[in-house]
Amino acid sequence: MTTTPDDPTTARPGRPPVVDLATWQKARDELLVREKAHTRAGDALAADRRRLPMVEFDGTVEVVGADGPVPFLDLFQGRDELVVYKHMLYDGAPHQGQCEGCTTTAWHLKDAVYLNARGVSFAVLTVGPWEEVAPYVAFMGYTQPWYSVRDTPTPVGGDMGHLTCFLRDGDRTFLTYTTTGRGNERVNGSLALLDMTPYGRGETWEDKPEGWPEGDRACWSWRSDADGNPTWGPTSRPVPQWTRPGAHPVETLGRQGHCH
Repeated sequence: MTTTPDDPTTARPGRPPVVDLATWQKARDELLVREKAHTRAGDALAADRRRLPMVEFDGTVEVVGADGPVPFLDLFQGRDELVVYKHMLYDGAPHQGQCEGCTTTAWHLKDAVYLNARGVSFAVLTVGPWEEVAPYVAFMGYTQPWYSVRDTPTPVGGDMGHLTCFLRDGDRTFLTYTTTGRGNERVNGSLALLDMTPYGRGETWEDKPEGWPEGDRACWSWRSDADGNPTWGPTSRPVPQWTRPGAHPVETLGRQGHCH
């Protein structure tokens, strides 16, 4: 059963018009043309990405993981390709004070079986010291391999907060690609699903129908207090942490400011 646009029980101020199914389908089909064009444009970008030049670097440089120092080459696990996420870490900060943006990204990358099936390995790198990294990884329940790249030169070390791709040819290693800005969003399935919903991400920067909820600042949902209320105050944690055993309320982040 469909409703008519002038139905007073459903036509609320600021909402898109309520129409019959046939009218909706027509509008949906028109949008689909643009969606397909967007998909094809993304395919073209991916094709260009595969043709980027590469940078060779020393793959024997050591990183520190659960088994101690190992050469970066070991992270490929015998495969030809490797994707890493470079996770920020605040030295000396407790779990709740660690980067909420990186926590969000890493939480969506907990299982790499489909990457592995295509010959791609995955790991998380961070500049944090291993003695602080290990308890954080254990607390979060992460199962993917983590490594400290503290004092390791670029492209293995360097700036954090990016997805980076590498290629191996025998014992030779190459940097092929790295994200910038919002490039990490592609792994966050939650954002992709929110983009499909009527209210979207609930952030102020989004283009919305007139009268739609204004939303909050970008990434407002990344931290919350013990009651689930979004807040960036000292009593908050990155949202995924509240699912972990021992994630009790806190009074300090153990750091200054926050990062996106």
